[in-house]
Amino acid sequence: MGLALLVVLEALAPAERVAFVLHDLFELPFDELAPVVARSEEATRQLASRARRRVRGSEMPTVADLAPQRALVDAFLAAARGGELEKLVAMLDPDVVLRADSVAMRGAGGREVRGAAAVAKLYSGRAQAAAAALVDGGVGIVVAPRGRLIFAIRITLAGDRILAFDVIGEPERLAALEVAAPL
Repeated sequence: MGLALLVVLEALAPAERVAFVLHDLFELPFDELAPVVARSEEATRQLASRARRRVRGSEMPTVADLAPQRALVDAFLAAARGGELEKLVAMLDPDVVLRADSVAMRGAGGREVRGAAAVAKLYSGRAQAAAAALVDGGVGIVVAPRGRLIFAIRITLAGDRILAFDVIGEPERLAALEVAAPL
């Protein structure tokens, strides 16, 4: 049983693993867990929920379940392509965080950007080659010109706001993701 649990935990993203283990196994409350994973309490709840589903082997959500999330991501991409900064800010949680691995942030000032205005500015006028897709079972974004996956972005949502972006560009990490064709 112990080895099986280790194998399942290894399949989770690091933040999902921490949220699942500390909340579900050690009963750490979400308000205390949120600073550990550097996310809002709501985003931390979503991480634990996603990890729980993956551990239990639940089925992927249906297209109908993902429709509101897809609509938000599509609107975000359209606003990004159009350089509509105010619309981008309106779709982001004020405390939104963008985390990117070393490949994704090549040439940028850091690996983490916080705040709606700062994150919106990063996307404004961009995302020309981006498309909505399923990334690890949730609505995310991929950049895959000519079918070659360059970046995948896991998105954490709460209602009609985006709480977090996890931008992945490192080939080993991309290979470990479950990415499905655009929805």
